[in-house]
Amino acid sequence: MRHKSAEEPLFGISSKVFACLLAMLISFYAGDQSFAKVYIDIDSPSFQKFPIAIPDFKKPDRHIRGQDLSSWFSESLENYLTMSGFFNSISKKAFLETQNQTSGPGERIDFDSWATIGAEYLVKGGYQHAGASLIAEFRLYDVIRGDLIIGKRYTGKNEDKADMVRQFAREILFALTGDGGVFDTKIAFIIKKGRASDIYVINFDGSKLARITDERFMTLSPRWSPDGQYMSYTSYRDGNPDLYVKSVNGTVTRKIAGYKGINLSGTWSRDGRKILLTTSKDGNEEIYMMDIHTGHLERLTYHFSIDVSPAWSPDNQKIAFVSNRSGSPQIYVMDADGNNVRRLTYDGNYNTSPAWSPRGKRIVYEGLINGRFQIFSIDEDGANNMQLTSDNADHESPTWSPDGRYVSYCSKGGVRSGIYVMNANGSNVRLLYGGYDSSISPSWSPRLK
Repeated sequence: MRHKSAEEPLFGISSKVFACLLAMLISFYAGDQSFAKVYIDIDSPSFQKFPIAIPDFKKPDRHIRGQDLSSWFSESLENYLTMSGFFNSISKKAFLETQNQTSGPGERIDFDSWATIGAEYLVKGGYQHAGASLIAEFRLYDVIRGDLIIGKRYTGKNEDKADMVRQFAREILFALTGDGGVFDTKIAFIIKKGRASDIYVINFDGSKLARITDERFMTLSPRWSPDGQYMSYTSYRDGNPDLYVKSVNGTVTRKIAGYKGINLSGTWSRDGRKILLTTSKDGNEEIYMMDIHTGHLERLTYHFSIDVSPAWSPDNQKIAFVSNRSGSPQIYVMDADGNNVRRLTYDGNYNTSPAWSPRGKRIVYEGLINGRFQIFSIDEDGANNMQLTSDNADHESPTWSPDGRYVSYCSKGGVRSGIYVMNANGSNVRLLYGGYDSSISPSWSPRLK
């Protein structure tokens, strides 16, 4: 799929000019980028969702039977923006202006009619078939100012249309917030079937579930490398819970820790050279740091209690972990060399599975309350503890999105289990994957190229 910016009308042009545009596929909108970028703080406590209107796309004068995509484009874009949790899509029933008009700078848009129904932003678009190619045009307008914020045109095959929508959703987020979101990320998790379990990955939008391992044994705790090319996990393939690293898109698998007892993965360092792990090779579960290339192992905790689940801070200067040294599992924080250990959580008698926000200020974890595990987040100094889930199910193993704006977790209630995603404040909860097989231990990828 190829794309370019949009300035001139795409539809209603001659076939000769249209063919030339197809052949050239060059960018034709430079625009004032400093003017186009509208930065809004979506992390502000007073933030309210963007009211946006997305009418059906302009269909070609002659469209292929069975290929009317006018509603498909608008509804798909609406779905992606809804997933972000930052947009309030206005119902098409409220629209005052005729929907199917040519989308272009020559078009007269009655911005007052869109403002009347509460829209602050408006997306207009259209599409055209050219042989086996599909061309789609998207435009985002500021209704209040009556200005074009950004326009893009994408060319590809019919099967690329979802990628076109996803790409423009990223463009909208970047134009309005300065960040393109996480539409290009995946979430890895474990599906257990019978006595065996394997790693699967799924896109942020819930599409393209893919199996990564075929162990035929128990597999645990997937963790992404910072470049998204590798994954660490624990497998019982050799009869012991050993730690492996596997290339996500290949067949290369290497055992990096096979000590007697448990070998469980923590998070990777920013440069991808080191990994935190828990091993009981010395008789007690302790936290270590391993150089993946040399195999050098450095012990970080020395305590008769159990220390597990290490997670690096984004700058790799601190480590959050779980210890029962106070009598029950609680979250602790220490320096990256193992010094200056301090207890972080005091509410509740069972807190575990810490994950450090990529933004560095919050730690999310699971805690037992009223007989159920719920998801909490807390400042790195122990202040502002916040409960994010509260229904009658067990919510476990939280993991942050790479932009720090979402949390994924597994939920188990009754006979069904699932992988869920919510905004970092606990809102906008949606099911990513669910079924009767046990699905656990999600791990969010970095942004993927």
